[in-house]
Amino acid sequence: MTFHPNLDPELAAFLSALDAPFEELSSRSYAELSAAREPWLVEPAAMSDPRVTHSDSLARSVPVRVFRPVGVSGPLPGLLWIHGGGLLVGSARSDAAPVGYTAAAPCVTVSVDYRLAPEDPYPAQVDDCYAALSWFFDNAAALGVDPARIAIGGGSAGGGLAAATALRWRDAGGPSLAFQMLVAPMLDDRGRTASSSAFDDPRLGWTASSNRYAWRALLGDAAGGPDVSEYAAPARATDLAGLPPTYLCVGELEVFRDECVDYAARLMRAGVPTELHVFPGAFHGWEFFPSAAISLRSVEERTSSLRRALYRS
Repeated sequence: MTFHPNLDPELAAFLSALDAPFEELSSRSYAELSAAREPWLVEPAAMSDPRVTHSDSLARSVPVRVFRPVGVSGPLPGLLWIHGGGLLVGSARSDAAPVGYTAAAPCVTVSVDYRLAPEDPYPAQVDDCYAALSWFFDNAAALGVDPARIAIGGGSAGGGLAAATALRWRDAGGPSLAFQMLVAPMLDDRGRTASSSAFDDPRLGWTASSNRYAWRALLGDAAGGPDVSEYAAPARATDLAGLPPTYLCVGELEVFRDECVDYAARLMRAGVPTELHVFPGAFHGWEFFPSAAISLRSVEERTSSLRRALYRS
């Protein structure tokens, strides 16, 4: 089985052993997406961790899952986490990433169950994330959280929503965010970069075809055109000054690579403290193989950055 020559050898071995490749969502009609969502509604075993408790709540009518570290007294820092899934699939119930952040930081994490496209197009997703962030600040005391140490983060589509929510929060004059953690974020609907069309092998996670499909589900005929808001596609923002200190990571072999590198460079030019990691040989979703050395490294580096940001003296 032949893969891209730059693919990390350990990841290549994991991919070769898969019973079935990653699903190419763009092969489905929008009406068929409900079946594709079923696996994303299952609660993974990693959600049960003796270091962390979780409970479900509503944040201004938006479903959220609240994670707390066991045996740690507050007030603690907080993290608003936004799950991935291409804006089309995924849920707070199926995303166990907050468990690790909650235990390792430690912090109180609120994971947002935002509405999905195409049933709910833009701006439903950003509205939900913004409402959850507002609720988090308003209820910080009741949640045992220090409002001066609330961060925002997300993976893939959730990373793009985190960036969009941070932009909207800044523009609305909200309280300062301590940090934004953008994990291979989905930032640009225009598909103009070299990487946005270079990776269309469904064995390597999110493809260029799936990316076009997802943006069209979110934005309809406006996708790629001149009238898309920066709150839908943060790469369109022209002013990045005043955003929180940022951690951004992306894989070398993924559609989002160039838009992420450009966004990080523009953050730095705008005076935003920014840490950028491009993981060599990694495709979009490489951490689906959590025991791979590159996955262990990326999770540890990201978690360390979060911890430093939330516990900066």
